[in-house]
Amino acid sequence: MGLLGLLGRKPHERAGFDLYTAAVTAARQPGFFEAGVPDTLDGRFDIVSLHVALLIHRLRRDADPAGPKLAQAVFDAMFSDMDINLREMGVGDLVVGKRVKRMWEAFHGRAAAYEAAVDATDRAALAEALTRNIWRGEPPPGGAPAALADHVLAVTAGLAAQPIATLKRGRAAFPVLAPGGLAAA
Repeated sequence: MGLLGLLGRKPHERAGFDLYTAAVTAARQPGFFEAGVPDTLDGRFDIVSLHVALLIHRLRRDADPAGPKLAQAVFDAMFSDMDINLREMGVGDLVVGKRVKRMWEAFHGRAAAYEAAVDATDRAALAEALTRNIWRGEPPPGGAPAALADHVLAVTAGLAAQPIATLKRGRAAFPVLAPGGLAAA
């Protein structure tokens, strides 16, 4: 990277990328897929989107003015990564922008549904939103949406307890799923 690249960097870009990476790492835990989250491109997008949405929700609500800026940096990192991944999968340049826009719209719809249910601490509405988005009309394994809703509420509480100073350094801790996935969570 040249000097101009360094000058053009946004203040929270590195922390945003590191926080996004933490969310992706959490979403890649095999327990989600063992519990019935579809191990497909869509299923992986949905579980990553869920973790990123919860992280952004936490950051946007922080009293520190850096919170919303970090939230934007996480969002930017996610969609930069989506763009790169689509290109690596061979999606043509003329189509990438349209696909990323659809992903962006899907992410916002999911994030709004999850946020409303989390803010209301409405486990049933959360399980319904998860069923609609994660399983996309397919019947989920018995108990998986409720277990995932419980996990989401645990993630939300865990993120809320983490100090903004830690998040500013690009560090976020997500719960590790026990062997057996969500059923054991």
